[in-house]
Amino acid sequence: MPSSDKIMSLDALALVMEAARAAGKTIVHCHGVFDLLHVGHIKHFQAARQLGDILVVTITPDHFVDKGPHRPMFPDRLRAEALAALECVDYVAINEWPSAVETIRLLKPHFYVKGATDETGVRDHTGAIEKEEEAVKALGGQLHLTQEDTFSASALINRYTDLFSPEVRLYLEAFRARYSEDDIFKYLRDIAKLKILTIGETIIDEYCFCDVMNKANKDPILAAKLRHTERYLGGIQAINNHLAGFCNHLTCLTALGSRDTQEEFIRENLNANVDLHFINKADGPTIVKRRYLEEYLSIKLLETDAMNDDPLIPADETAFIDMIASLAPQHDVVIVADYGHGLMTEKVIEVLCEKARFLAVNVQVNPSNYGFNLVSRYPRADFVTIDESEARLEMKKKHVDIQSIAQVLAAQLKCRSFLLTRGQNGTVGYDERTGFSRTPVFSVKLVDRIGAGDACQALTAPCAALGAPTEILGFIGNVAGAAACAVIGNKTYLDPVSYFRNVSSLLK
Repeated sequence: MPSSDKIMSLDALALVMEAARAAGKTIVHCHGVFDLLHVGHIKHFQAARQLGDILVVTITPDHFVDKGPHRPMFPDRLRAEALAALECVDYVAINEWPSAVETIRLLKPHFYVKGATDETGVRDHTGAIEKEEEAVKALGGQLHLTQEDTFSASALINRYTDLFSPEVRLYLEAFRARYSEDDIFKYLRDIAKLKILTIGETIIDEYCFCDVMNKANKDPILAAKLRHTERYLGGIQAINNHLAGFCNHLTCLTALGSRDTQEEFIRENLNANVDLHFINKADGPTIVKRRYLEEYLSIKLLETDAMNDDPLIPADETAFIDMIASLAPQHDVVIVADYGHGLMTEKVIEVLCEKARFLAVNVQVNPSNYGFNLVSRYPRADFVTIDESEARLEMKKKHVDIQSIAQVLAAQLKCRSFLLTRGQNGTVGYDERTGFSRTPVFSVKLVDRIGAGDACQALTAPCAALGAPTEILGFIGNVAGAAACAVIGNKTYLDPVSYFRNVSSLLK
């Protein structure tokens, strides 16, 4: 059969398998990503083919590949064509679900075949293999593990392709030599033991996708046709949604508007694991940042912000301080995301620094607060994440070596550890006990940088409280940042299963 004829839709393949069973044929089913076809896969398929009359291979579609933002290396159609070219493979289909459970029920194979592994640690963070075994046994079939030599496609891609820069490949090689998956996972899993309080402004990110038409006839402005609008939770609620899957006790203290509160939208889109407390800030709406984009390339054209960025009035400030004084001592970690829109007043910061047991701070410079929202407003912080431009603005040093800036800022803030993010140049970590560490960026697909800092802070802050060295914090933060950069805005949030698989993929 020509290889192109081997590739079918799942519905068409189900009919072919039904006829094969009626004819007494034994059906063997393999499933996986098969991103980089190698000799280990071929041996696996050849061994599987010996179990029956027909070998069917289904592959995970691109949007369900959970091996990091740099994967898959090859799109699902090309992966299907590569498999169909193998003589031992009779049929190929692209799956429609994250796992093979539904596909097994559809194809009803006699054998569902996976490759045996001698890898240490957790092989599959989703639990999918156990569910797939249950599905095939329920149909009278069985799970079979081939014992052929195994190779890791992730390891081959990481080490021998040009997907990553030489700098990243050298960094990962050195990092793997010092740390295992479990060294990273133990901090991430222990987040569940912490009681965490997050504090900061709630922001609604609104993305308006447009078709740019032309310059207006009579005015020097760009005219665009609005196509559709998407809304995501941003600000402190993005941090909450990133963190909620990792943390069992998560409380948020924020401010919504006294009008246009957006409370219904916030509660509908906020993870149910978040215990939400808020004041209604006088004389303003809940912050909405509206960005207009050219749809095809997602190029940003304009941003308009609806907000009252004045400091809290005395009555609101008192109410907010009372909530901090009550909640902060009850939590192991307080994470502050200061977006500079009037919530974090001097009195609020003073009480926060006094009451927090472990204080993690991130301040962000944006067009409405440029030059005014500096980290030096905080007399104390245990862990700080800050962007390079913000650090240079703080120190008023444009060209000084970044390590010198990190060291001086850490000393000024008396913080235990410090993480300085540098965009495409990665991160610099500093700890007075262990010195400096540098971590390159892992982003391969850059869609939108908004939200990367929030994702980084969400995971690094609790891990810093657990005592993770800055080298591990840099790795954890950059994996989170790469995942955030691969989607528009805060359209999706960090998921523990996907995140663990990203880490596993990079460390192979």
